[in-house]
Amino acid sequence: MKTFWIDRGKNPLRKRPKAPRSMERELLTNGPPELAEAVREADELEMAALEQELFKQRKRIADAERALLTKETKKAREEARIGRNKVEAALERLEELKSSGSGSGLGRIYPGSYCPVVVMENGERVIRPMRYRCRLPGWTEVVERKYPGTYNARRDKLEESWGKVFGYNHGVVLATAFYEHVDREGKDTILEFKPQASEGLIAACLWTHTVDADGGDLLSFALVTDDPPPEVAAAGHDRCIIPLKPENVNAWLQPDPKNLAALYAILDDRERPYYEHREAA
Repeated sequence: MKTFWIDRGKNPLRKRPKAPRSMERELLTNGPPELAEAVREADELEMAALEQELFKQRKRIADAERALLTKETKKAREEARIGRNKVEAALERLEELKSSGSGSGLGRIYPGSYCPVVVMENGERVIRPMRYRCRLPGWTEVVERKYPGTYNARRDKLEESWGKVFGYNHGVVLATAFYEHVDREGKDTILEFKPQASEGLIAACLWTHTVDADGGDLLSFALVTDDPPPEVAAAGHDRCIIPLKPENVNAWLQPDPKNLAALYAILDDRERPYYEHREAA
């Protein structure tokens, strides 16, 4: 926890971990005082930086528009376009930081973001914030950059690629939906896949604890995926998370590396909801 939020080094804004805003709000309202203060401080620093960015980009737009009044040029049009896009993004992020309400996408995670992961420690379930992209044992940050797809632990590669993690470090992530990029008539489209008539999913994952070059701790994870059910495949995606049955969660969280067959059996004895899909906002 200290590494995750408080130990941010000399440049707190740059070091701020990416996390769903819903998770940050939970820390602000119900988290330990030192973590709530760390999030509050990070908010203030980021909002100040965003205000500076708005001033900079609005000046950029004004300069470009003045140049366009004199002469129509591709460079000036591009400067104005980029400036407007950056202003829009900064205003959206400011609204997200200032608002206390709920909103679409505030709980969504992306590779590189942190989210709560349930693991077993000393026979009890606990929640740890982990980065959604797993750094495998023995890897450095440099090695990790060469393999950016380690947010996805394929079921058919668990022993080959994940042999030092599968059977050792297991967790689950609670979710209401998952999102995937699909090709729709040559256009990259993000689809939301949500189980029909279901309150949520208990997604199987693998995680590691590694140490950065500066001595900081890194907890990171990957979701276990498999071939998709027919409705997901028909929508254009070739992978799907594996939702566990509630009665199998404890066994999954306390794996025996000498009995991988039992772990595969848990993955096969999964929940099998029907996934509806729509374009994500």
